[in-house]
Amino acid sequence: MRDKIKDILLESMQVKEELLRTGITRIIEITQASIDCLKKNGKIILFGNGGSASDSQHIAAELIGRFKKDREALSALALTTNTAIITSVANDYTYDLIFAKQIEALGQNNDLVIAISTSGKAKNVVLGVKQAKKMGLKTVGLTGGDGGELAKLADISLIVPSRVTARIQEAHITIGHIVCEIIEQTLR
Repeated sequence: MRDKIKDILLESMQVKEELLRTGITRIIEITQASIDCLKKNGKIILFGNGGSASDSQHIAAELIGRFKKDREALSALALTTNTAIITSVANDYTYDLIFAKQIEALGQNNDLVIAISTSGKAKNVVLGVKQAKKMGLKTVGLTGGDGGELAKLADISLIVPSRVTARIQEAHITIGHIVCEIIEQTLR
């Protein structure tokens, strides 16, 4: 068991070391897009499935509440929290539209859409980004593996250099924390 734990920790560290070598420019772009959005009174809209849904909620909570210091709330919204909307859209239309319909209803000028998908292939995430782009909103894709369609579609794409879902998710939350910390230092 000790060796297995060591292997998992080393694998996680290797992904982050590769991200350190290859991802800083993209993290800067995501952070700057987030700051620009908030300075223009836009909101950051986040979404994804499963663990990525949880990451969306986690980052929205860090922005609305606080990350490291007390400050005014920052405008953020996770599209993964309203089960009535999610289940009604899935039932009345298709699960593929659960994010697109919410973006259509809630997205406004100056908003930033952050779509999270470990594979970049989740149809509902891709359709959410397509709806955001149709409305002229700036989009970010956090993904892994080969990036899937999400990486090609988003205005700013960060592909975590791994094909292991757990390692990709660990990197996504680290990226989210970095963005939150710099936003907080910059804006408040």
